[in-house]
Amino acid sequence: MVAYVRIRNTGEEIRGEDQVREFLNRNEVYYDHWDVDARLPEALKGKFDLSDAEKDEILKALQEEIQDLSRKRGYVKWDVISLSESTPNLDELLKKFEQVHTHTEDEVRAIVSGSGIFIIKGKDGGYFDVVLAAGDVISVPEGNPHFFTLTDERKVVAVRLFIDPAGWVAHPYEDPAFQQA
Repeated sequence: MVAYVRIRNTGEEIRGEDQVREFLNRNEVYYDHWDVDARLPEALKGKFDLSDAEKDEILKALQEEIQDLSRKRGYVKWDVISLSESTPNLDELLKKFEQVHTHTEDEVRAIVSGSGIFIIKGKDGGYFDVVLAAGDVISVPEGNPHFFTLTDERKVVAVRLFIDPAGWVAHPYEDPAFQQA
């Protein structure tokens, strides 16, 4: 499955890789799709409770894609994050994530397993959801209001890429235009 977009105020859905990419480009959101299934070791496919060694294995498996994206967009550090029912205090963690905020650099995720949703403020002032699955890569631009949460599946493994990890701090963004779905 490739990413799809759901416009929050109309319920309209945009599907198909080319259509999704075009919509996101118009909203200055970078999108790509990696063939993670072909790269990921069999033992790590669908695994969400990962050791540090397994996270390193994922980074090694996707090294070519990570290096290529980093060269193009200036990322200098990356790691793997894993969220699932086995994550301690998952609900509290998600509550913290589910606040509209901005960053002083891009927020980048490459979904390795599972799924997640970025809720992003569009150029027209309305919000849209980008539902991501394994292989989807997204970069929400610096200063653009957004937040990330899980789908009903409630599990995701993702590579995060940074220009400056110290600058990747969430800045709350109060927006009367935002409505919870």
